[in-house]
Amino acid sequence: MTDRKPPGRRALLRGGAGLGLGLLAAPALSACGTASSTPVASGPVDISLWTHDPGYITTFEAAVADAALMRGSRFEFGVDITNAAPSDIVTRMIAQAVADGDTPDLAGIVIDQFPRVMVSGIAEHLFTELTETVRPFGDDLLKLAPYTVDGVPYGLDSDNSITVYYYRRDLFDELGVPEDVETWEELAEHGERLNADREISLGMVATGDNGSIVNGFLQFLLQRGGGVFDERGEITLQSAEAVEVLEFMARGVRTGFLLALPDPYGSACAAALKSGRLAGTAMPNWYNAYGLQANVPDQAGRWRMRTLPRFSGGGHIASTLGGTAFTVLKDKARSDAALELLRRVYLTREGQLLRYRSGGYLPTLRSLYEDPELLDIEDEFLGQRVFDVYGRAADDLPLFRQDAGMQILTDVLGGPVLDALRGRTSPAAAIEDGLAAYRQQVKR
Repeated sequence: MTDRKPPGRRALLRGGAGLGLGLLAAPALSACGTASSTPVASGPVDISLWTHDPGYITTFEAAVADAALMRGSRFEFGVDITNAAPSDIVTRMIAQAVADGDTPDLAGIVIDQFPRVMVSGIAEHLFTELTETVRPFGDDLLKLAPYTVDGVPYGLDSDNSITVYYYRRDLFDELGVPEDVETWEELAEHGERLNADREISLGMVATGDNGSIVNGFLQFLLQRGGGVFDERGEITLQSAEAVEVLEFMARGVRTGFLLALPDPYGSACAAALKSGRLAGTAMPNWYNAYGLQANVPDQAGRWRMRTLPRFSGGGHIASTLGGTAFTVLKDKARSDAALELLRRVYLTREGQLLRYRSGGYLPTLRSLYEDPELLDIEDEFLGQRVFDVYGRAADDLPLFRQDAGMQILTDVLGGPVLDALRGRTSPAAAIEDGLAAYRQQVKR
């Protein structure tokens, strides 16, 4: 038998595109850059950047204009930016790679879209691996795990997305809830009392789409010390921690300690915040701007934040939810330049401080949580020095690992989790049902 040649890059990408990745039905992203692969070694270079978030546009435009940050570079950077929905970015990027079309030099991939490039060797054949780029930072560099495939990192996250506990300090004082409650179980007792007396809740759970439902569950699960996948990609959801967390959430909904809402950003949540019915919630750092300030700007000075209460059974004082990794497309004329730009904006003190000033993105270098410039920052809406809280949380941040099957798991787990929250099934049965559906889908 003759040896078979291994499939080429385009064949692998084409195969991955067939695994539910599809082509865009929406208008195509505008083509950027050049198809030439002759490396640009120096001089003026416009980096084509695809992203979904205007905050990243502001950040990179500010970065390339910052003479101090760019000092010593052999390149004179510009950025050519295309804005599109998160799913469209991945779909079009793979389609362009299959067709030998123009892919971006830098692509921002939202964390829940990254599993799409973890199948069939897509990440390996599409992105520049970052092993040597991140090696000098060791454990100082946080949040590589969600964007690591077979032990190789392919993306740098833009934000630690640290989950803290936001609470109405004025209502806590009025209603006799201590600000330094030690455990979730103790806080739940106060929440049950407040809901019975005043219809006030001290947290929320999402009951809308599968993504929101599962994200809320995972946020608590990671804090409790559980997870969904290990470093080998094996699913680890069948655990005592998973059942315990879902029991905690279901009881919270049943007693009113946790308010069931379609999503953390919609009109129902806004109304609950405005009325004071929702007086506390566990959400990531970016919820300050996108949830609180966007919905209740008049409540500035009433809200505070702290690290999460612990679960009495163990775990962490922080969790994480969300993120966007920037990846460098490989074998392009501007790949080396794009990697240098990414290094300067994401792996230097100056770049990380610029990212926080431009878009509020928390540093992913652990040592910066002790930086005097950050420690002196007082958040105007909250009226407190937030890095005192973020620093403690960053020291105890759980690791989130995902695998190619993460989107399948989210789709099949949302319904059972909702059934448990609504009291239609037990938490243990919900976990089993979700796992059984996942295994069946993966077999297909």
